[in-house]
Amino acid sequence: MSGHMLLVELAGAVALLVWAARLARTGMERVLGERLRRAIGLATRNRVAACATGVGVAAALQSSTATALLLTSFTSRGLIALAPALAVMLGADVGSSLVVQALIFDIGGLVPILIFLGVALFMGCAAAHLRNMGRLLIGLGLMLMALGMISAASEPLRDDALLQTVLQRLASDPLLALGIAALLTWLAHSSVASILFFISLAAGGILSPELALTFILGANVGAGFVPLGLALRSGGTARRMLVGNLVFRLTGALVVLPFLPLVSGVLAGLDWGVGRQLANAHTAFNLALALGFLPLAGLAARLLERLMPEPEEAMAENRLPLLDPAALDRPRIALSGASREALRIAETVELMLREAIRPFEEADGRRREEIRSLDAGVDTSCEAVVRYLTRLMQRELSPAESREAFDLILFTTNLEHVGDIIDKNLLALAQKKQRLQLAFSPEGWRELQRMHNTAVEQMRLSVAVFVTRDLEMARELVRAKEAMRTAERQATESHLRRLREGTPASIETSSLHLDMLRDLKRVVAHVTAVAHPILEAAGELKDSRLRDGGGSGAPDRAAAPAPALR
Repeated sequence: MSGHMLLVELAGAVALLVWAARLARTGMERVLGERLRRAIGLATRNRVAACATGVGVAAALQSSTATALLLTSFTSRGLIALAPALAVMLGADVGSSLVVQALIFDIGGLVPILIFLGVALFMGCAAAHLRNMGRLLIGLGLMLMALGMISAASEPLRDDALLQTVLQRLASDPLLALGIAALLTWLAHSSVASILFFISLAAGGILSPELALTFILGANVGAGFVPLGLALRSGGTARRMLVGNLVFRLTGALVVLPFLPLVSGVLAGLDWGVGRQLANAHTAFNLALALGFLPLAGLAARLLERLMPEPEEAMAENRLPLLDPAALDRPRIALSGASREALRIAETVELMLREAIRPFEEADGRRREEIRSLDAGVDTSCEAVVRYLTRLMQRELSPAESREAFDLILFTTNLEHVGDIIDKNLLALAQKKQRLQLAFSPEGWRELQRMHNTAVEQMRLSVAVFVTRDLEMARELVRAKEAMRTAERQATESHLRRLREGTPASIETSSLHLDMLRDLKRVVAHVTAVAHPILEAAGELKDSRLRDGGGSGAPDRAAAPAPALR
């Protein structure tokens, strides 16, 4: 086989390994994602528990990078302090090394079984968790297949003179070899895949054990760069955590690098295969990092906070601190601040809702990502408001103040739900539409635009009701919700009519169309909830219905029936 064909085959095998690792990780994230998030959320009791949590989560996700990105969402929202977060990352590095240990075993005979079971689950099951389990099994099977392909493709390279010259040059310059391995790992975005690749080359006799160890150290350093690049715009604590993790890895690699000849000699004297030697060395390195830096996590956190202070904002961007803890002893001031913060959130959510229709018409995902970044801020602000009001309600409040605090929590929570519907549902539908290159029918798209415009108007009206607490506008808000329900039913019937007529665009986009209608109706339901406390206080809610005629005197029998509050 010619040299260039060998390189093509090797490149294809490496690409399959990287993709298979990602496929397996995605399957595991979708199967256990919520449980793993809860585990990380509880990892604040002490550093040992945090480190152990990191081991388990990274082993399950088969990636310390995925663990870092999960952890970033917690640190950015202030739910985990820096020191425990660093401890979780130290454990995550150990957990990812255990994945390498598991995949080193000679289980190539399981490849057809794993792929067969994976395809059967993915294609034959309707349940999402079973399909994702199939995705995981397919990924594992393809990873093992890719390792076999790398071994077979690299065997003819063992005696290549040019390659041996290059490798000898790298062996004489460990820092260069370390940097190249770090770069390759960053490009692959997977330390597990790159380390398995280096181990396969060493097992095939391409790399000497000492040079393979250097590459493995470089892969550990590169694995620190990957999440840092992916979460570069995260909050200060998240950035400090990722920088600290990178510093831990780089420091450990530079300390161990001069002793690699000694380590290689010790490993050579053990009755292990080359692959097992390197996998064990990789695990030992990460265990040493955890044992060495875990007691120093608190000191490292303080040092990182001093060296990486929060950037000062320009005066025009520096928002006043409305949720002032000092105001908790003065409930009226505290409630005023919380109300103003809720209005800020409402403005952001209204902007998100107004812009959410545009990704359905645009080919790139830039606006979609911009809206998603706004939702991250909404989630953080909503959590802050709810925590603040919860602390306030623990004090002695008048009945009116308690009711106002409760209504504020209800309003803020509904805003967060609207933001989540936009982020998790509407934007996901827009992404699916662009990925599949679908187009709504002209009539269907006009219906969706009208529904979206109605939802935006309802959002604006809900903010006005929140500010003014005007009884008539509260009635109008509830009646508009009933009108939205009627419009959604009519739009659904029109869509079903187009399906019966065989309109191709309607058939292709049926699930998207119906899901979008449902989500817009849910948005209206959440924003309408702001009217309920006002109507209840006025005595206009009876058996979940708005009384006819307003509520002063006898009901007007000539008036139209009032809508149900559902």
